[in-house]
Amino acid sequence: MSNAHQAFDHWLSTLGPLRLALEGRVGWEFGALFAAQPWLAQSPRGDGHPVLVLPRFLGCDLSTQPLRDFLDRLGYRAEPWGLGVNLGPRAGVMDACLERLEHLHATHGRRVSLIGWSLGGLYARELAKEAPEQVRLVITLGTPFAGDQSDPSELWRLQERMTGESIGLPLRHGPLDQAPPVPTTSILSRSDGIVHWTDSLEREGPITENILVESSHLGLAFNPLSLHAIADRLAQPEDAWRPFERTGARAWLYPALPRA
Repeated sequence: MSNAHQAFDHWLSTLGPLRLALEGRVGWEFGALFAAQPWLAQSPRGDGHPVLVLPRFLGCDLSTQPLRDFLDRLGYRAEPWGLGVNLGPRAGVMDACLERLEHLHATHGRRVSLIGWSLGGLYARELAKEAPEQVRLVITLGTPFAGDQSDPSELWRLQERMTGESIGLPLRHGPLDQAPPVPTTSILSRSDGIVHWTDSLEREGPITENILVESSHLGLAFNPLSLHAIADRLAQPEDAWRPFERTGARAWLYPALPRA
């Protein structure tokens, strides 16, 4: 890694709460979504399989509408989670998500791809562990599954103390940083102002990978770089998944992952 990358990483790690100021880019990123339409229109077409999109904390289906509209235009059956505002992993939420997954799988007769933004990515990963036979692949956007609190028992106890309710994610699934048994992509940003990028680092393996973009946390679900990467991942043939290729212009648009 270059000295410039090392200096950038050190700078980001020392900002602490000041990193929140980086979220001010979200308006620019939303504008860039419209400017990038000619490029995004060249994204690979979908095969019509269902895609369930799970929102971030305090987000709702309206917040994922731009992403779902983009996927619909590519030919996918992009579906909202349908549970209102995401108020956190309370008791019953995972059961409702599982019912939604089972319904889409039965209705379309095909395995469902899961996209989870931030906290929604935790739901997506755990759903894929619970029902891997119904899930085609998982894509997370700025999801904090690999931080110091990756032991779910600690999160469970904290949630219960704060709200009096269980967190609703099954303990039997093991640590949050344990990847699902399906192709899994973590899209992350080193300049994420809410979730530190190292907390979204997937251990790379035969069916797991990380894709680095430069984005705010609040813009990850409609940043043009995120959308293009999502389209590329969803277009992988079922049961013939291959890692994201950083060749040509992509090597510039999607920089190599620095050391954590």
